[in-house]
Amino acid sequence: MEIKGIHHVSAITASAQKNYDFYTQVLGLRLVKKTVNQDDTSMYHLFYADAKGSPGTDLTFFEIPRAGRTYEGTHSISATSLRVRNDAALLYWKDRLEKNNVDHENIKEVMNRKFLAFQDPEGQRLHLVSDENNSGVASGDPWVHSPVPLEYGITGLGPVHLTVKDASPTLKVLKEVLGFREAGTINGRRVMETGEGGSGAEVHIEERPDLPREKPGRGSVHHVAFRVADEEELAKWHTIIERAGFPNSGLVDRFYFKSLYFREPNHILFELATDGPGFDTDEDIDKLGEKLALPPFLENQRTEIEAKLAPIHTRP
Repeated sequence: MEIKGIHHVSAITASAQKNYDFYTQVLGLRLVKKTVNQDDTSMYHLFYADAKGSPGTDLTFFEIPRAGRTYEGTHSISATSLRVRNDAALLYWKDRLEKNNVDHENIKEVMNRKFLAFQDPEGQRLHLVSDENNSGVASGDPWVHSPVPLEYGITGLGPVHLTVKDASPTLKVLKEVLGFREAGTINGRRVMETGEGGSGAEVHIEERPDLPREKPGRGSVHHVAFRVADEEELAKWHTIIERAGFPNSGLVDRFYFKSLYFREPNHILFELATDGPGFDTDEDIDKLGEKLALPPFLENQRTEIEAKLAPIHTRP
């Protein structure tokens, strides 16, 4: 039994509409689920992913309209990576980001892997990473209706970057509790991997004792989720986390997957999430994200929930 890789990353936006416009029209991702935060139904929860909403491709956002700016620092998920198929795709993306007036850095190469760092309009820290020399966890498939050509499309989540004051306790949790293994260093950051390895199964840890603690807001990341096969395995992980002494959520039914949440010693929120049932549980695969989807246990509140949400103007 082992964690298979990154499942999803959930971040914060102050505007669901502007967020939708950027992630679908500029980055070319598919909105695979338009739903609400199950813990606060006045808040949109948007899921962007590959063509099928495959585990390991989901970048999600909670809308908090009054969210202030992010003050970057430690105790944080400080960057999220998005995979593309090859180095040529990065050249396409550099040009596309420039044409859309998106702040970005130059293409760089580290450990035989090229990447392009940029920020969304709210300061969300993102990297496009090439799979040219990557192996390991398989990527997803770009959406055929994306404005981005298929050969250049985003195929899933890559390495997640953590910034902490002291890396030791986080490394201990990843290795001794969650079963990650060390895979080297990148610019002083410790690289941890799990499962089949590769971009889709890596966590990069940067130790920065000189920085203050991050104050999250729009453009910050709320949590990272790791993939487990099914509910039976999730229950076993619950036992492991309990025995390690971590307060946790217990098993939570998110309808599209089952989850378990806990904070590691640097206060970063980790989630373990099952690969299924999946986003086509309540919507046809060809219609994903077109309407507000609510799990059955919220359906009887639909009228009240919809009344609190500003409509999102989506495109076919």
